[in-house]
Amino acid sequence: MSTTITLTDQDNSTLRTAAYGAVSLMAASGAPHKGIAHGSIALTSATGLVGHALAAKSKDIHLHGKSVAELADQVLPALTAAMSLLGKQHPAEADNFRGTVLVAVEAAAGSRKSEPSPAVAAMARKITAALDAA
Repeated sequence: MSTTITLTDQDNSTLRTAAYGAVSLMAASGAPHKGIAHGSIALTSATGLVGHALAAKSKDIHLHGKSVAELADQVLPALTAAMSLLGKQHPAEADNFRGTVLVAVEAAAGSRKSEPSPAVAAMARKITAALDAA
């Protein structure tokens, strides 16, 4: 017997904004274009409840801002909120979401042949801290 897990439209929007916003923050911090593409692919390759939420065709991701700081003001709290809502309702999916976002951030950071720039590495740490703040 399996339990059907559902999220509200607002919950799904929060997950998508957080996850795709994390990749957007990496791009805004100077991550290479190829890495950003790999980060987006990592998000669409997610499985489980998180995978369904991230794969859905939606126009509910609204990231606004003219600076990295303005973008971070939206995305970092969304990451924490996503972890909090999943942690309360679906702890296994919280782990899935965290892992998915971290894989996307790592992919977005670039190739394994060279270290990411200091700005990109710093943003990856901020994203990780926001995921762990819940």
